Amino acid sequence: MMNPAIRFLQAINIACLLLAGQAAAAATQAVAEHELANGMRVIVKPDRRAPVAVTMVWYRVGSVDEQNGTTGVAHVLEHMMFKGTKTVPPGEFSKLIAAAGGRDNAFASRDYTGYFQTMHKSELPLSFRLEADRMANLVLSPEEFAKEIKVVMEERRWRTDDRPQSVLYERLMATALIAHPARNPVIGWMNDLENLTVEDARTFYEQWYGPNNAIVVVVGDVVPAEVFALAERHFGGIPRKTLPPRKPQDEPPQLGIKRLTVKVPAEQPQVLMAYRAPRLQNPDTDWESYALDMLQGVLSGNDAARLPQTLVKTERMAVSAGASYDGVGRGPGFFYLSGTPVSGRSAEEVEQGLRREIRRIVEEGVTADELERVKAQVIAAQVYQRDSMFFQARMIGWLETVGLPHRALDLFVEKLQNVTSEQVQAVARKYLVDDQLTVAYLDPQPLDSGARKPAPPAGARHGN
Repeated sequence: MMNPAIRFLQAINIACLLLAGQAAAAATQAVAEHELANGMRVIVKPDRRAPVAVTMVWYRVGSVDEQNGTTGVAHVLEHMMFKGTKTVPPGEFSKLIAAAGGRDNAFASRDYTGYFQTMHKSELPLSFRLEADRMANLVLSPEEFAKEIKVVMEERRWRTDDRPQSVLYERLMATALIAHPARNPVIGWMNDLENLTVEDARTFYEQWYGPNNAIVVVVGDVVPAEVFALAERHFGGIPRKTLPPRKPQDEPPQLGIKRLTVKVPAEQPQVLMAYRAPRLQNPDTDWESYALDMLQGVLSGNDAARLPQTLVKTERMAVSAGASYDGVGRGPGFFYLSGTPVSGRSAEEVEQGLRREIRRIVEEGVTADELERVKAQVIAAQVYQRDSMFFQARMIGWLETVGLPHRALDLFVEKLQNVTSEQVQAVARKYLVDDQLTVAYLDPQPLDSGARKPAPPAGARHGN
């Protein structure tokens, strides 16, 4: 049982964090929403703590919407969105933002593509004007495409091909899934990139980049009614598009354990394990996803968590050991375990160590102390992260583009706080089973002394 003094101190810490969160909330106002006649949604969250505005334009399209043979096109198009319109020359977008004292960039994922600017609130019209312009008037020239596809291929070499752990994860996903497009890497397979054309990018842009597939999120020192009027002025005249139908893409049930070995030049072996797990669909009524989040925290949420404490510090069989849960998105959910053995120990031994810790939870459950520590960390993370306007905007857009209401953000802490030890044990018993498991070993091959060292590709400022 937890020492009463420790429990009292944890209660005081949580209360302080909640008060800090309330103080931060006092500087913010309720989220306001508006939908233009062309179907574009505008979500505004006022935050008066600084004269700044974060603008994010989210398109509900990512690598899961690509066709075979054109993997990577969503990410390539994200790069091309900076290559000019009918009135803004290539590269000028970012120069205009920088000249106004702002910063900008973009990101692509399986589920969405996003573009953002952080600027003084008075520059919000510039942000909207430029974003509306490239939503409707992007120029995709063969010359710019030919240069940028080389940048993307170099980015793939840098981020994946030259990084053994990235190759391991990529091959794990390609094995764990047999039908869902989440099995493909966001950056695309190299052969597809080598054969991608500017017409492929143009088709993708014309299909998906319309106002009725976009959400504009603004967080900062702004007045919602004024933002809505500004959005109407700049985006309102862009006609809606007939979007391609999205067919169900359910992954067939896994019928047994899968194993693979990846042989690449590397210094150390590694094991990566992926269990099929549920994704969050209804934030109000689902509980398993919250319990899996807590299970992740119990296993590796801090230095005193089970995996680092047992496998790394006590038994010294692993250099690192961790767990993570990916349960929010348009694709299948996964619960991951990973470990890197110390010199003289094997990936097989680390796998057995990881499995042993899971069996302990299945058979013995988790303690109240463990769960309380994880819950305190969750509250702390939420409070501190909400100090960031960028984080607030990113969370709102992320949830909305994967089909969840952004108001679920306030529900998450409450739901996580209500998770019980019995629920954590129940999801471990139900989902962390061999029939739902894919195991990948990294078998290190000799390093080439003359091999190139990973380095950021030239010109790859944009892209994520």
